Amino acid sequence: MNSVRTIDGALLDAVVREARAAPRRRKNFNLHASEAEACNRLLNAVEPDSYIVPHRHLDPGKDETFVVLRGRFGVATFDDAGRVAGTHVLGAGGDCLGIDIPHGTWHTLVALEPGSVFLETKGGPYAPLGADERAGWAPAENAPEAPAYLAKIRALFA
Repeated sequence: MNSVRTIDGALLDAVVREARAAPRRRKNFNLHASEAEACNRLLNAVEPDSYIVPHRHLDPGKDETFVVLRGRFGVATFDDAGRVAGTHVLGAGGDCLGIDIPHGTWHTLVALEPGSVFLETKGGPYAPLGADERAGWAPAENAPEAPAYLAKIRALFA
């Protein structure tokens, strides 16, 4: 039998601590027991200096929903050439708490405050991104150009 799990300040604090200590400056905390489940549910703690490569999910069952639990995030969407198609600021307790991103939509997000956490849901099972789901027009995560690209994305929300 599964146990009820609460999402409280102590859990958010723990995930934020792990994100701050992680080389990528972000950390997932899975609420689902297995990545094979039909619905993946997870907390994502992201620090402002974490670069998430723009990407998309091509599988029609991989729409993503983000709801901010703590802090603020900027979400950018792009066209196929990498031009910014839209920007959205999401914040806990603000006017816009979350976003639903349809499959096939190029997107990235940046934390706008330290200690920011969102709840993410998307269809399972988990599948790593394919080559055609990573933006060829954006630098890879560890590329020398990544910090400058992250600064450019962050500037969209200044």
